[in-house]
Amino acid sequence: MTEEIQLSVPPETAADSRRLVQHIARLKAIDARTIKHIRILRRSIDARQKHILVNLSVRLYINEEVEDDEFNKINYREVNGRPTVVVIGEGPAGLFASLRLIELGFRPVVIERGKNVRERKKDLSLITRTQKVDPESNYSFGEGGAGAYSDGKLYTRSKKRGNVNRILNIFCQHGAPLSILSDAHPHIGTDKLPRVIENMRLQILRCGGSVHFQTLMKRFILQGETIVGVEAVDLITGKELEFHGPVILATGHSARDVYRYLASARVEIEPKGIAVGVRLEHPSHLIDQIMYHSPKGRGDFLPAAEYNMVTQVNGRGVYSFCMCPGGFVVPAATGPKQIVVNGMSPSNRGTRWSNSGMVVETHPEDLPGENVLKVMDFQERLEETCWEEGNRLQTAPAQRMRDFVDGHPSASLPQTSYAPGVVSSRLDNWLPEFVSHRLIEGFKIFGHRHKGFFTNEAVLIAVETRTSSPVRILRSPSTLQHIRIHGLFPCGEGAGYAGGIVSAGIDGERCAESAAAYLQQLS
Repeated sequence: MTEEIQLSVPPETAADSRRLVQHIARLKAIDARTIKHIRILRRSIDARQKHILVNLSVRLYINEEVEDDEFNKINYREVNGRPTVVVIGEGPAGLFASLRLIELGFRPVVIERGKNVRERKKDLSLITRTQKVDPESNYSFGEGGAGAYSDGKLYTRSKKRGNVNRILNIFCQHGAPLSILSDAHPHIGTDKLPRVIENMRLQILRCGGSVHFQTLMKRFILQGETIVGVEAVDLITGKELEFHGPVILATGHSARDVYRYLASARVEIEPKGIAVGVRLEHPSHLIDQIMYHSPKGRGDFLPAAEYNMVTQVNGRGVYSFCMCPGGFVVPAATGPKQIVVNGMSPSNRGTRWSNSGMVVETHPEDLPGENVLKVMDFQERLEETCWEEGNRLQTAPAQRMRDFVDGHPSASLPQTSYAPGVVSSRLDNWLPEFVSHRLIEGFKIFGHRHKGFFTNEAVLIAVETRTSSPVRILRSPSTLQHIRIHGLFPCGEGAGYAGGIVSAGIDGERCAESAAAYLQQLS
């Protein structure tokens, strides 16, 4: 028989399957030998009290061997010769859109401006060595999108948008660890996610889809108000190309050339709010001590501690974003004269540092003018100012946390995880006042709530601007098509309809379903 139970146990019990079986046997007053297998269905850490507990939902197999699979597998079909859908971008939205199209019997043709995930990694390492950014292959552009090398967290609050478990199952089918199905805050890690992404691309190719790397979309091919394909250019040869079919536009939140093209072509878009701030980095042992309420930190059986902080200052949210325990701060610029920072964590979350974006809500009405690209322009100006402050290299301006709040220069900076290096800068002097003031007040509040958090051991590394798309490409809520252009499906984070790997994957699947329905109507 099988039975599901909920229990709370100390971390050392949760970490040892034999000890956990013995605990369950005592709890249920049964012989431990009758428990043939246990499967963890849900795992979360309760760190609200001094004594940390791990909450588990467990399926017991009592006098019964395991016969059911740990995840649901999808049978992807052959789609050679089937109607084509052009997918622009091979980030999470594009990948999941492509796989869903195959599942529905349509052939995806994927156009990706960057390189495959393995070649891309080489260009990332060059940023530190050369202090230069390849505008087509960086932490945002390339196979896997911005998520591939900027953490791989799979936690989302977007459960109303679609089936989160389905997305996690597909990741597992392509090689992700099974733990993502049970962890409350699932995480693959930057060291493991690239292989999963590669497997997803190979699945697309095996089924008859195609993937075109280093191929840049230039413009739409329109017949009246219907899109019938796109014009593109091979970035290696310079050859002009055409791809035909309805279009899923999943270019990510940093493809500013796409936004400029849409604005110039009078494709309906609107400015969208973003969040702006810095990366805040603490020693990971300090965050462990604070969040686990122990001078010993996490000990031997707990993971690197996470935090989630939010408050309101003068009518705007101030909050932590993309928290990376045991992680790195990375250079996420996509072109010259930019410094942008982001965070990532390997699967073991084992570095000496923990970082998080600390950002302030920014609404279009906070910025002057009526230009639909005004939020993007604001991003660009701030990133260029940051580059100037960083000695016109990728060395990022930085300031100790207390110094920032007190308005003092930092005479020295702590060692950081940011590989290109940091330079001391009065961030409070050049960040927009509405951002710096709110960050200062927010840090005071967070320090009051969490003793030890507000410290000069922590360092602010500038500037965090790519929290989301500065533009929304307008689409119908029912058909997911652009409000005017038939056959165009704005998709994912870059279109303004997602905010992370999982929500982008969900939106990619929804756009694929809508594109399939559109093609069926035409036939």
